[in-house]
Amino acid sequence: MAVVEPSVAKVEPAGEKTPRSTTGSDEKPSAEAEAADATFQPRDATDEEIESLPHVTDRVPVAAWVVVLAGAAERSTYFGIIAPWPENYMQNPRGSHSVPGALDLGQATATNISNAFFLFSFLTPMLFGLVSDIWLGRYRTLMVGLTLYLCGCVLLLTTSLPAALDRGAGLGGLVGAMIFIGLGVGAVKATFYPFLGDQYTRQKPQLARRKNGDLVVQDATRTLQLMYNIYYWFTNLAALSTLATTFLEKEYDFWAANLFATISLVVSIVVLVVWAGKLVKISPQGNNLPMATKTVLCAAKSGFKLDHAKQDYQQTHFGRTVPWTDQFVDEMKRGLLACRVILSFVVFYLCISQMFNNLVSQAGQMQLHGIPNDMVQAFSGVACIIFGPAIQAMYSFLARRRIAFGPIARITAAFFFCGGAMAYAAGVQQLIYDSGPCYDRPFSCAASTNGTEPNDVNVWIQLPLYFILALAEIFGFVTASEYAYSKAPRDMKTIVQAFTQLTACLGSVLGMALSPVSRDPYLVTMYACLAGSMGLCTVLFWWKFHKYDRVDAELDRLDDEVRDDEGRDGSDRTSA
Repeated sequence: MAVVEPSVAKVEPAGEKTPRSTTGSDEKPSAEAEAADATFQPRDATDEEIESLPHVTDRVPVAAWVVVLAGAAERSTYFGIIAPWPENYMQNPRGSHSVPGALDLGQATATNISNAFFLFSFLTPMLFGLVSDIWLGRYRTLMVGLTLYLCGCVLLLTTSLPAALDRGAGLGGLVGAMIFIGLGVGAVKATFYPFLGDQYTRQKPQLARRKNGDLVVQDATRTLQLMYNIYYWFTNLAALSTLATTFLEKEYDFWAANLFATISLVVSIVVLVVWAGKLVKISPQGNNLPMATKTVLCAAKSGFKLDHAKQDYQQTHFGRTVPWTDQFVDEMKRGLLACRVILSFVVFYLCISQMFNNLVSQAGQMQLHGIPNDMVQAFSGVACIIFGPAIQAMYSFLARRRIAFGPIARITAAFFFCGGAMAYAAGVQQLIYDSGPCYDRPFSCAASTNGTEPNDVNVWIQLPLYFILALAEIFGFVTASEYAYSKAPRDMKTIVQAFTQLTACLGSVLGMALSPVSRDPYLVTMYACLAGSMGLCTVLFWWKFHKYDRVDAELDRLDDEVRDDEGRDGSDRTSA
């Protein structure tokens, strides 16, 4: 068991004056700068340096790149599987000439089953979060989940073969596969983001010197942000697997698409097994959940303020000694803040989920010009691939100039773009209803030639919608995962990450409640209501939480205080 410690660096002499950086300088270093660079030793940055010098990212560890590649392969499987599920595999009949099909369950039933799967896969992360933080640790829990995931993929593959579908095995196989895949996805969603964050072990801001002689601060928070943005970029690259699977389902059959997804998952498992010895694996340090529960109950009995659960307050007002430290209470306050922020994503998740059901159906109501109706959603991933590096460059530009764009501001931007996307979707749906041959009853009139002629609207008018949603995803999902990891108590990070999936679960419940109006001719009203709800959430979220951007750095420094206390006590986290 190797100890995972922050990097230790030499400290410059106390009398040495720290020169200020000249941000953005491209000049070649002078001889004096080269000589200084040769003797410079990185060290922990002082508070003055943190405030005055530009913040840059540190180098991303090799272990983090390995985890990113494994995660991208898993996401290739996930998106490759769910792309055909609701609107084609479940909704449409076999032998349809316009779009592929298998089970012929209809749109409402297919949407309900799809939402039920998402609901299940959003509930299971909490189970695996508890298992990870209390018992197995993140790596082992992740591998258990991937094994269950693989079982589901194999079951789906075998029951989607033409012979199995002819014998009526399709629906039963789908239900069984959804159970296994839902469990596997739950383990991945609970453990993967914290496991990726674990691979970066340096926590305190470090003073570093650039090649041109400028001094900068290597910021752990910005490095973590970069790692999550890289992962999200790779996952969207992997999400282009929907292009392959939708083509395979159309040209060959669903079994070919499921085979492709299964192979991708095997690649993910192999990468994590082969590189297991190089990965940072944090061992659980006991079960802090009972103490956390007692802390919250104690605060509830003392005026519903967590500060009242601290040792001095309890001793002064009630004459009792509590077993937790004041730092633990501060960690709990910060973790509950993260949970409140994440809970605000309910409507956001509901809007984003439209990509996997109703927006695919919307595409099917338009002129497809030879492309599958579920292929257009892949352009959300293409847009993320385009915008991801640009947004990361924007973050770096702002950080070099000390312009604040904190996590709360980024999430607010995500909500704004998401609301705009739903408003655009309402406009596209109204355009469909205003066009023939069937107007607000697509495929349901005699002029549609037995349900084969869509309304006269080009499907590519939907494209800007996915580009707007891509901006919302980058600002929203990446920031939420970063916030959950950085603000959670050190030994409850997987549980807090799993809480994000409970929020997504609530979004799926709302989606199921909307299923009665998720049909013609009510879709314009539905999209307009989603846009209005998202706009209201944007305003309320900024009003309630914007003040926390001003103290974000202070909240992050709490980990340093806890780590220093543990160092004085001789305790630390271990790597298994």
